[in-house]
Amino acid sequence: MTQMAPTLTFNDETSLLNFVVKDGNGVKGLVDSGLTEVPSRYIQPPHNRINKEHAAESLENMTIDLSELDGPSHDQVAKVITHAAETLGFFQVVNHGVPLELLDSLKAAAHSFFAQPVEKKAVYLKEVSPSPMVYYGTSFVPEKEKALEWRDYVTMPYTNDDDAFKYWPTEFKDVALEYLKTSTEMVKKLQQTLIKSLGVKPDDSRLDELVGFRVVNVNYYPTCPSPELTVGAGRHSDMGMLTVLLQDDIGGLFVKKGESASLEDEEWIEIPPIHGALVINIGDSLQILSNGRYKSAEHRVRTTSTKSRVSIPLFIAPLPIAKIGPLPELVARDGVSLYRDVAFHEYMDNFFGKSLDGKRSLDCASI
Repeated sequence: MTQMAPTLTFNDETSLLNFVVKDGNGVKGLVDSGLTEVPSRYIQPPHNRINKEHAAESLENMTIDLSELDGPSHDQVAKVITHAAETLGFFQVVNHGVPLELLDSLKAAAHSFFAQPVEKKAVYLKEVSPSPMVYYGTSFVPEKEKALEWRDYVTMPYTNDDDAFKYWPTEFKDVALEYLKTSTEMVKKLQQTLIKSLGVKPDDSRLDELVGFRVVNVNYYPTCPSPELTVGAGRHSDMGMLTVLLQDDIGGLFVKKGESASLEDEEWIEIPPIHGALVINIGDSLQILSNGRYKSAEHRVRTTSTKSRVSIPLFIAPLPIAKIGPLPELVARDGVSLYRDVAFHEYMDNFFGKSLDGKRSLDCASI
């Protein structure tokens, strides 16, 4: 008769952090240990919890056939994309040019990586990873968060193909690199559409600088015994220009609708999973560049008790040395600059220097 491993308890916060963070077991290690209750360090304050799902009727016109940008409906589709960027900051695209078989392979690769024994994943912990081109972790900044996120992840910044093939995990490198490359044309179309709608024409070198940094992230959200007490990812906006997100069919991605006077009045809408679709969201850098016309989307992720979830965002961001600030033509037209110029590496340092807190990351660039 096989003896079951003893269920671990984590009443001691130090032992919890050592197990989850330092030793690399992550949240999946907690779940695999037989945990039946959420440790107190993962319990979110009531105002951060996602206790109810909202209907998504307002998203019915936010699924866009991107192939129509190349046809007679170009102007109409461009208006829909622009409207989404000015309001919710989120939309979904189909017929985007990325093979659906590749997207399915990428999700399978994500599950394959996180299903491995901890020693296979822990070699990529930030402190010991063979390269800054890949690191494995859990939550956002565990040492600074009052309540941890129910999430493990792998981050893979892209520099060139050789580095990706050499350092990225075997389970990911082929499909993740293909995902990055086959999405390039789609990202270019979206970028051109949004910049054109601003009525300005930056030179090509400036545009290349603004989208020159790309990162593939693979998020894994294990099943949770009490999802109503936790979050998979806390409320935040992304720091780059655009994010291309592949989500699976489980759902749980919520976006904040508009501004609200209080936490109690906030409305959060779930982005419905659509097989083969890619979710696009506006990042802080594009909000800054547009002098506030485009809205970076504040979003968060709910956990589930039924099935582990994966999502794979591709972050499109400025080069670290690039300066981000409102386009001069827009400042002249608007008569005011809402943001100051800031080096993107400074923005990243600020973003990762504290726990997630809505769109507070924009404060470091606000005037």
